[in-house]
Amino acid sequence: MSLWDPMITTLPGLYLMSVGIVKPAVWLFGWSGSIVCSTGMLRFINLLFSVGNFYLLYLLLCKIHNKNKTVSGFQRILSTVTLSVFPTLYFFTFLYYTDTGSVFFTLFAYLMCLYGNHKTSALLGFCGFMFRQTNIIWTIFCGGSVVAQQLSEAWKTESQKKKEERITKGSFSELIKVLQFLTEYIMSLKNVVTLIILTWPYILLVIVFFAFVVINGGIVVGDRSSHEACFHVPQLFYFFSFTLFFSFPHLMTPNKTGNFLQCVRKHLIQYSMLVAISLFLVWKFTYVHKYLIGDNRHYTFYVWRKVFQRHDLVKYIFVPAYVFAGWSLADSLKSKSVFWNLLYFVCVFAVTVPQKLLEFRYFILPFLIYRLNIPVPPLSRLLLELAFYVVVNAITFHLFLNKTFQWPNSEEIQRFMW
Repeated sequence: MSLWDPMITTLPGLYLMSVGIVKPAVWLFGWSGSIVCSTGMLRFINLLFSVGNFYLLYLLLCKIHNKNKTVSGFQRILSTVTLSVFPTLYFFTFLYYTDTGSVFFTLFAYLMCLYGNHKTSALLGFCGFMFRQTNIIWTIFCGGSVVAQQLSEAWKTESQKKKEERITKGSFSELIKVLQFLTEYIMSLKNVVTLIILTWPYILLVIVFFAFVVINGGIVVGDRSSHEACFHVPQLFYFFSFTLFFSFPHLMTPNKTGNFLQCVRKHLIQYSMLVAISLFLVWKFTYVHKYLIGDNRHYTFYVWRKVFQRHDLVKYIFVPAYVFAGWSLADSLKSKSVFWNLLYFVCVFAVTVPQKLLEFRYFILPFLIYRLNIPVPPLSRLLLELAFYVVVNAITFHLFLNKTFQWPNSEEIQRFMW
């Protein structure tokens, strides 16, 4: 290629895949370069990825929930359809963006990990990394899932040996016990060697990633000035809110709300401290990227301007809602082991907090992994979720196609988008 846009900040995974599809098409069908490299054909590549994502979502739901015999085949299919039209991902299926391919390879890596094909999983993780550098976190998640499984088994054995009295799952006391156990476990050389043997493909890929960072001088390629890492803790709160919004049929039920209020009453001091810490983090570590307040094509621009910029106190008013959203998310994952939960939230932290820019696309993969791992919801909630997604998609596509506008200093047509 003789031309490269310096504003592109991701590795050329999508472009390499495009060449891999376009070149054979030229040879097989005799199409000209203007046809195979047209906007429509390039966007068609993401449609192919979206078909793959549909199948992967179905296989993942079957694998993750294979022990739950009460889940019908129709529920699995409906869950798959719902997740495949998840608005933030579905919108970019029809554009030449990296998101669809990034999701494809990450989900494929996760599936292979669940089936125990760890070398294949790491290789697919590398492909995902070539689409978006932060996908290395989800490769670590795959390797960490293996470690979490080993820790869960060891934890059960240890608990049975000591015959400890039952600790409430998800409580603060359980977390302290787990951290103590974790410290003792990793102090054993035998345990560490076992974990390394199990996860060496992922470790190798992480070493490759660090080599890339050292050689490249950072994780970003291209325009680094607009993608500098920072300690943007409220990004975690924005993700909780994003998840609460798109999963309200599952996270905002009357039962969950009642359980949350009961939990707060039981642990009032701990939750008061959590709110106080969250207020401090919002105060000290809220960053506003220049794109967030300067690019009026994106919905985040209007969320920030219409909501957060109304008053200086607004960002603090939302803190109790952030706490509820985080609690509800964690409560929905209580069927998973405490080690899996710890791994997941560490990975969510790692993939969101360093980002200065509030960008909903960064939340796609952590949302999908959360959604795949909660118990399969009843039919009524699935239908409500699907209907909600369809409405949101209809609105976003209507705005994108029919509500165009122009910037004062440009003749190009601008469109509203995620």
